[in-house]
Amino acid sequence: MSTFLQSLIDPKKNFLARMHMNAVSTRLRRYGLRYDDLFDQYETMDIKEALNRLPREVVDARNQRLKRAMDLSMKHEYLPEDLQAVQTPFRGYLKEMLALVEREKKEREALGALPLYQRTLP
Repeated sequence: MSTFLQSLIDPKKNFLARMHMNAVSTRLRRYGLRYDDLFDQYETMDIKEALNRLPREVVDARNQRLKRAMDLSMKHEYLPEDLQAVQTPFRGYLKEMLALVEREKKEREALGALPLYQRTLP
């Protein structure tokens, strides 16, 4: 990515990017979610594979956060202020594994090997 585009999306350099990041952070804190929770496992097979490779505790915590967020949304409520204060919406857990899965997929394609998975999403 060019340095100009990088400076446009960097919250440290661009005021609008910082405002957007703060707005997203506030919305995620209200429901107790992390940014990586927003990745849909049915969007691509890479995300599903990355989730399968994560430790069971991490996936269970993700599912619990998603269930809590859906419950709060249905009730038209937010987390209490004291719980919102301890939320860490931008602590990632999925992007590193997703990058590894995508690198392996590209390497397999370059070597002419069979794909990592040959199933389709419902």
